[in-house]
Amino acid sequence: MSLPDWCEAEEWCPITVTSELLGRKWNPVIIHRLLENGKGFNELQRQANGISSKVLSESLEDLQEKDIVEKEVKKDDTKNVEYRLTEKGQSLRPVIMEMLKWGKENKENI
Repeated sequence: MSLPDWCEAEEWCPITVTSELLGRKWNPVIIHRLLENGKGFNELQRQANGISSKVLSESLEDLQEKDIVEKEVKKDDTKNVEYRLTEKGQSLRPVIMEMLKWGKENKENI
């Protein structure tokens, strides 16, 4: 099976673009947890089952740099923040939901 011309281009491939965006292990998990509403750091860490504070911090910074997640500081208190998906982040909903569906269907085989 050969690749479509647009996937052989030297400059970019759509799969590579998506892979780089979701490439960090926890990025899809974080995006999934933020699909419905914003969350504080601690709540997000609890819901991301097993992620360390350091890795969560690094992943959130990565997603902010990629304009997927935005951070809002509440009431001039740097410790009271909320993370939420940007419009670009929300556009990943179908991708994340397909990952969820595939994972449910194939969890026994992996």
